[in-house]
Amino acid sequence: MKSQEAMQFVRDRGAKMVNLKFCDLVGTWQHLTVPLSQLTVECFEQGFGFDGSSIRGWRGIEESDMIIMPDPATVCIDPFMETPTASFICDVCLPDSHASYIRDPRGVVKKALAYMQSTGIADTAYFGPEAEFFIFDDVRYEQTSNSGFYVVDSDEGVWNTGREEGGKNLGYKPRSKEGYFPALPVDSMHDLRTEICLEMEKMGMAVERHHHEVASAGQAEINFQYDSALNMGDKMMWFKYIVKNVARRHGKTVTFMPKPIFGDNGSGMHMHLSLWKDGKNLFAGNKYAGLSEMALHFIGGILKHAPALCGFINPSTNSYKRLVPGFEAPTKLAYSFKNRSAAIRIPNSGPNPKAKRIEFRTPDPSANIYLAEAAILMAGLDGILNKINPGDPLDKDIYGLPPEEAARIPSVPGTLEESLDQLREDNSFLKKGDVFSQDLLDTWINYKIDKEIRPVQQRPVPYEFHLYYDC
Repeated sequence: MKSQEAMQFVRDRGAKMVNLKFCDLVGTWQHLTVPLSQLTVECFEQGFGFDGSSIRGWRGIEESDMIIMPDPATVCIDPFMETPTASFICDVCLPDSHASYIRDPRGVVKKALAYMQSTGIADTAYFGPEAEFFIFDDVRYEQTSNSGFYVVDSDEGVWNTGREEGGKNLGYKPRSKEGYFPALPVDSMHDLRTEICLEMEKMGMAVERHHHEVASAGQAEINFQYDSALNMGDKMMWFKYIVKNVARRHGKTVTFMPKPIFGDNGSGMHMHLSLWKDGKNLFAGNKYAGLSEMALHFIGGILKHAPALCGFINPSTNSYKRLVPGFEAPTKLAYSFKNRSAAIRIPNSGPNPKAKRIEFRTPDPSANIYLAEAAILMAGLDGILNKINPGDPLDKDIYGLPPEEAARIPSVPGTLEESLDQLREDNSFLKKGDVFSQDLLDTWINYKIDKEIRPVQQRPVPYEFHLYYDC
């Protein structure tokens, strides 16, 4: 859609305001709003100014002027604003040259796609992330110099089976690890997920299914149809926005934290992907599990660079509460047909070559979707260009392997700091084609260390009092 068409779209739908959304470095949408009278054809060429120094991980106050450029192809009506409001997703640019800002996540995935196309390997990268999440009824947390706590609660949490509920505790609360997926009335979130799906469909997202996930306390999954990398990045941002705002309508709250509950399953973001060229799926072939040699090399690239990738695909300290050996998340860097205990699974998609794909199961939904897609794509392309052998598949239940056999299989890092150390050492594949700049990598690593890792390390947690108070 061109700028004139986007403006006509906005007028036809009676919008009175225009909302401009863009993704910050960490992966959160930021926004500003202007009256409809401010939306002109020139806006799509000149952009709107803002203070980049107030955005996490971006410019210093001495060089804070930046602009956002609305992408006319992303125009829609925001479903949650009381006044009819048109919405655009924006690219972040420098005001003097209008060049893409090197720390703009959406710009990074665009550069990754341009690099892929320049190699001649493929013209399209399809992604299909499955981001799990929790729907809670209450969340409270606080951190001071002499105290700290968090409490999450859900009416369907298994811990509430004995709660006094005004004489109306009816039970039907899914037990830990048994939320996948009993019917109503145990599944108390069905209607809420349906409402989310209907809002997604209004936004042009093709919903495939929704269901309760494994954990108690409202864990959920909603799958929608795969799309090309940039479109899917935009759709994932809308997905999180819709999920959170529909929940808020009903007095509930949503988190995409990987591990908000101890002792139950965490939330992953399994990533389905394939490369195409001239309308042909390049991952379909006659090798292992119906894959092509190219697909196997792509897997080889991901497995080789996975420890560094974790710095982007598992980018929170909380991510490594989910990535614990022997539990539900795949920590062993192996690939396998149908096997959900491997980091990379080849789904049993039947004989249709268009359905052939791989599923990378390590990522989680705390990731910045644009940076995660770009990093995974660059690792896979490196595997193809260098014909990286992924080794033999591992067609066993990895969780049940004897310790000595399991120890021979490489693992993901155990902490965010270890992942960032790997990213610091192994990043040349990301910098090909100037996709990830050294500035972005340094900024990302330093931000994560200074703003997340060190503050978490410096603060005692409640369980340490249980362990050590009487030492």
